[in-house]
Amino acid sequence: MNPLRYELVFSDSTGSAQDVVIVERTPFTGSGGHPVYSDATGIIRAEISDRDEVRILASGGHQQPTQSVLARPLPDTDPKDPAGSPA
Repeated sequence: MNPLRYELVFSDSTGSAQDVVIVERTPFTGSGGHPVYSDATGIIRAEISDRDEVRILASGGHQQPTQSVLARPLPDTDPKDPAGSPA
């Protein structure tokens, strides 16, 4: 089963600079049959397999495919919900 949220880590070619974006599962599936995840803005969209393989999807013109993206699953609990906090 696929997690509801992932942390996507984008690295530059040297691996030294990183940007982290949190994405949530959408009701859509990609061409590979895996769930599509999106950030809050809808600009970052990615199809993520059950083996955490990432395929970034274009959401507009003039986007260049990225090469180094790591998907880290996040817990399915709401971090703002005290009942969902680990004991």
